[in-house]
Amino acid sequence: MALLEIVHFPAPVLRKKTKLIIDFSDPKLAPLISDMAETMYDAPGVGLAANQIGLSLRLAVIDVDWKEEEGQKNLRVFINPILLEKSEDIFFEEGCLSLPSLTAQTKRFNKVTVQYQDLKGTKKTLSAEGLLAVALQHETDHLDGKLYIDRLSSLKKELLIKKFKKLKEER
Repeated sequence: MALLEIVHFPAPVLRKKTKLIIDFSDPKLAPLISDMAETMYDAPGVGLAANQIGLSLRLAVIDVDWKEEEGQKNLRVFINPILLEKSEDIFFEEGCLSLPSLTAQTKRFNKVTVQYQDLKGTKKTLSAEGLLAVALQHETDHLDGKLYIDRLSSLKKELLIKKFKKLKEER
């Protein structure tokens, strides 16, 4: 396993819709998922999409239950995810590994149903709520070339981008 470099805003790969994974027999797929998980846990984050490591693949890993001090992991892998149903608006304080050190109240759905494929290519459906539902929406947005800041008002988005650029200059 290896740590991968996380791509930061405004990298063009973050703004492009990712490609479906078709070849589930590809021997590089399982190691890629392991590396993505290791990178996500190391960051630390609750989710990571493939385009956040520079790959245009419709693949995301999520673990909303992991706490570093407890060490117990509950990794979920979503290949080719599609949100089918959404309900109950909520506002959630959201951050992103591609926009480090920034958060904003973002409007999301509290409940979602997602269709996806597992590592073998088997289609599955999952209903989620709360943090898992928000993480699924966040990562699916990434796979569609969107960032959480795109869900903010233009003024809030502009202020966050300015703040991000300033933080980047200070590093």
